[in-house]
Amino acid sequence: MSAITDFTVRGADGAPVDLTAYAGKVLLIVNTASKCGFTPQYRGLEDLHRRYAGRGFEVLGFPCNQFGAQEPGDATEIATFCSLTYDVTFPVFAKIDVNGPAADPLFTALKAEAPGLLGTKSIKWNFTKFLIDRGGKAVARYGPRTAPEAIAADIEKLL
Repeated sequence: MSAITDFTVRGADGAPVDLTAYAGKVLLIVNTASKCGFTPQYRGLEDLHRRYAGRGFEVLGFPCNQFGAQEPGDATEIATFCSLTYDVTFPVFAKIDVNGPAADPLFTALKAEAPGLLGTKSIKWNFTKFLIDRGGKAVARYGPRTAPEAIAADIEKLL
């Protein structure tokens, strides 16, 4: 896979965001949803973001409506929900697809570099997490049931 910094994504406002802005950082990239049973993980993701931001770590959230239509809102609604409900300060980008022919190229690359159990490529549900090292490579993939705090030790190893 190319390094994460080789990709451009869309910000919540629809403008292109060059991921070179995150060069040299440890990242946790997550497909999110506002109306999912795992939505309370926003709190844990924000806790990680705040705890490690000063050491070169960031969480990047990518809303996705592909799983049970659990992210129906537009960018403004998603941003308002994240801010008011979980006090999210990490970047939340434009809503994307993570599977199928319209999958965002970033997630296509992440799935190839860090496949799931038994080598599966597709993302099974919201709140799948990819841990990225400072070189921009995906080093781990965590399923939706993995709580953000359970990833802290792996993040610390990369910092």
